[in-house]
Parts: sequence; C-alpha cells; structure tokens
Amino acid sequence: MSFPVRLLEGYSAFCQGRLPTEQSRYRELAEVGQKPEIMVIGCCDSRVSPEVIFDAGPGELFVVRNVANLVPPFSPSVSQHGVSAAIEFAVQALSVRHIVVLGHARCGGIRAFAEQERPLSPGDFIGKWMSLIAPAADRLEGRSELPREEYLARLEQASILQTLQNLRTFPFVRTREEAGELFLHAAYFDVATGRLAVCEKEEGAFALAS
Repeated sequence: MSFPVRLLEGYSAFCQGRLPTEQSRYRELAEVGQKPEIMVIGCCDSRVSPEVIFDAGPGELFVVRNVANLVPPFSPSVSQHGVSAAIEFAVQALSVRHIVVLGHARCGGIRAFAEQERPLSPGDFIGKWMSLIAPAADRLEGRSELPREEYLARLEQASILQTLQNLRTFPFVRTREEAGELFLHAAYFDVATGRLAVCEKEEGAFALAS
C-alpha cells in the first residue's frame, strides 16, 4: 500500500506555500529548540485541531491529544503514562506558562460514556479511558430532565473542568500554579459553529470568546 496521496498533495502545497514564508522560523527552531509558552491538551478528534483553531505557527503550541482531552490523576506507578509524560515535559522542561484544556461539542468519547455503548474491542480501551470522567458525571445533575444533546454538552464541559482538577493533582503543576508561574484554562469548541467558549473559574460558566 502506497503512502496516502492526500498527505503527499498536502505536503506539496506546504512546500510551495507556507514553508517558504516560515523557513527562517523552522531553521531557528532547529538550532535553538522549542520554547512554547502554551500547552494545549486536546481531543484527537480530526475536526478539532488546536493549531488550526488558534491559527498557530510552528513552535507556538505544545500539543498533546487523546480521546476526549482527558488527563488521569497523578499516579507515579511503574506503568507507562503518555499524557503524564507530556505534561511533565511541558511543565518541567519547557516551563510553559499556560495549560489549556480544549474540549469540544459532539465528542464521541463523551457520548460513548454517557450512553454506555458496547466495547469496540475485548480490551475496551475507550471504556476504561473514559471512566476518568465518572466523577464529573456523578456531580452533574439533570440527566433525566434535560434533552439528550444538552446533557451531553454539559457533560463535555464538566469533563473539561474535571481534567483541570486532575491536572492539579500533579505536584509540579500545583506548585507552579500556586507560585503564579503557571495558569490553567478551560476552553470549549463548537464544531458546527466554530465558536470558542472559555471558562476561567471552575465554578463559573463557559462564555463565548470575543
């Protein structure tokens, strides 16, 4: 099977368009390394690309993506922790100033959790991963009274705030935040409208960004 044609076409367009205008920036990044001030924890959903949404250039964002933009609580066990490793590198090695948890509407992972869908594989990787939002779901009221889509949207946003809580279980995150050296943010992207909402306080509501 040959390499995907769509990717080769995209790379050709990149070489003819964006690369020439940003060549010096790439050379600088290659020589001195990256120093992004912002980490974005986003969903691997193909419709929600942080670099596209925030119109970011090379070297501006340190991005980690997974199903439903989740972060497990701090757990220094012998197991491998891909998301935790990325957070550790961003905070400890890169000294990012901001961590943005970017959730989105119509999240398949959130829907799978809410509707208790059947596992896709014997390992049920998604089901086990999505259990991280159980505390948020337990606190969320109105499931029986709300229309299904409205409840899912609230659960998507509650999950983002739960992820912020989980981030604060990492000692190096909590220490830097308390020292005023690191700031955590919640953001929610509506795929259908392209609108972004942000929530600066965990007890507050998401408000559209201007």
